[in-house]
Amino acid sequence: MKNKLLILATLLTISINYAQTDDYTEMSRTILKSETKEAIAEVMTLNETQSAPFWELYNEFELENYTVKNKRIAIINDYAKNFENTSNEKADELIKAFFAYKAEDLKLKKKYYKKMKKIIPATEAAKFIQAINKIDDLVNAELALEVPLIETE
Repeated sequence: MKNKLLILATLLTISINYAQTDDYTEMSRTILKSETKEAIAEVMTLNETQSAPFWELYNEFELENYTVKNKRIAIINDYAKNFENTSNEKADELIKAFFAYKAEDLKLKKKYYKKMKKIIPATEAAKFIQAINKIDDLVNAELALEVPLIETE
């Protein structure tokens, strides 16, 4: 499962970095979303009573997470468009947007951890957040390899 997620994270990263079509990016995201759900299902230990409410909440999380991750993609695309001539002002704008994205991503995870604890044990809610973070880390590792640092004089 980890290898499949890594491959999909790579595809998503490449589609973002090399300005592939929006359709290609969406296709990669759809596949990654499906594989993520499969990975979450493998790690969670839920009884029958917990399962339905968990997956309902998970689907809510995914909808909000999609919107948050769109902001990361927009920042990367903006950076790619301006890479050749990144001004001080543009660099400042991009980093501020990145900080806002990271804060929103963390806020979303905190929100759903709190909601999850109401329907499943804290250990399972924590495991969910850990799994989501591991998947995010795989994508971030690929981004770190693919997205070059700003060139300065």
